Amino acid sequence: MELVLALVLVLGAIALLGLALRPTPETGVGRSLAVIEAMTSAPAPLREQQEGEQTFQARVLRPAAARWQRAGRRLTGADTAVRLRRKLDLAGNPPGWSVEKIVSTRLGLAVAGGVALPLLALLLGAGPTVVLLAVAVGAGLGFAAPALWLYQCAYDRSERMRRDLPDALDLLAISVEAGLGFDAALQQVAGRTQGPVADELSRLLREMQIGSSRSQALRAMSERTDVPELQHFVGAMVQADHFGIPIAQVLRVQMGEMRVKRRQRAEEKAQQVPVKITVPLVVCILPSLFVVVMGPAVLSILDTF
Repeated sequence: MELVLALVLVLGAIALLGLALRPTPETGVGRSLAVIEAMTSAPAPLREQQEGEQTFQARVLRPAAARWQRAGRRLTGADTAVRLRRKLDLAGNPPGWSVEKIVSTRLGLAVAGGVALPLLALLLGAGPTVVLLAVAVGAGLGFAAPALWLYQCAYDRSERMRRDLPDALDLLAISVEAGLGFDAALQQVAGRTQGPVADELSRLLREMQIGSSRSQALRAMSERTDVPELQHFVGAMVQADHFGIPIAQVLRVQMGEMRVKRRQRAEEKAQQVPVKITVPLVVCILPSLFVVVMGPAVLSILDTF
């Protein structure tokens, strides 16, 4: 019996080996086996690196990011995506940032701030009330930090657009007066300048190339910004396109208005300088001046009495 059992096992092993060595047809299983074979035939360090990266992303990063995003949506409200999309458009859509990433970042920073600031308060020997206040302040600051960063990015971008818009309109008007069409002139300005104005003009051209009309693309560009000068320019161009007014004449008028507004804005900022310099003057300069001027007199009076 033992001999018969051993013979059966040997024959079974030979049969399984034959099935394994048989050519596999090109089916789904065959393609999967081919992929597995290709992966196993790769160099060992590279294969281990790829498996490690895939495993870490699939098992840790993606589920954690999905959970953070779901929790962030519950805490931030239903209209958060619309408001964040608007803020991202105003900030120029920074690379690598999306609505989901901002939501998860806000929640992560809120948790980090709510833990780090109370720990610092405990290390400094604060009481329970101060620790609870530190929890609230740290969580609030962490939750509001991405929104503040987006606001600052949008403000800097708007200020640069205000500075660059007159020069871009000059180049646009010169190109149109030289004989180029409006679309070709926009392409010249977008290609020869840098900054947010050039980026918006490039996006305007891409939207026109994929089928949007000129008026629709201009209105979309106006909605992505909060610069009054650019919105006024878009309104004038849409009206000129609708009523058939020569574009060169409209550009010439807009160019002059932009120059006047930029000069007026510079004069306004110059008038604000005396008011803004009052605080550092009173807080920093006058006390030092009083010490230097009145110090010797005070010392003489003290010696006399």
